[in-house]
Amino acid sequence: MHLAYPAVLAVLLFCTGLYGVLARRNAILVLMSVELMLNAVNLNLVAFDVWLRDTLHAGQALTLFTIAIAAAEIGIGLAIVLLVYRNRGSSDIDRLRDLAERADAADGEPQPDTTAEAAA
Repeated sequence: MHLAYPAVLAVLLFCTGLYGVLARRNAILVLMSVELMLNAVNLNLVAFDVWLRDTLHAGQALTLFTIAIAAAEIGIGLAIVLLVYRNRGSSDIDRLRDLAERADAADGEPQPDTTAEAAA
């Protein structure tokens, strides 16, 4: 099998995930798009591992590590999204950003930096 087939499939998966991250407004769909991008990377790792005929199978080992990290990331991400939805009533990313900007603008003056005051 040629290396081009899985590489083209990985590029298509990655571009689909990138479009999902940039265009979607729902936090759950953004997390799913990030997972799609990670799976494209995993496909490339396994394809190059097979193509290079690595005796240590480093690409496959790195793929397993990436899957474990992705599982932890999606667990923490879903917990954050559920807490935001519970507190704000929406998981719309643009609405959450607008709420944060309005809170700063409502005060009228910028907030002082608390880390600089703590260091002094």
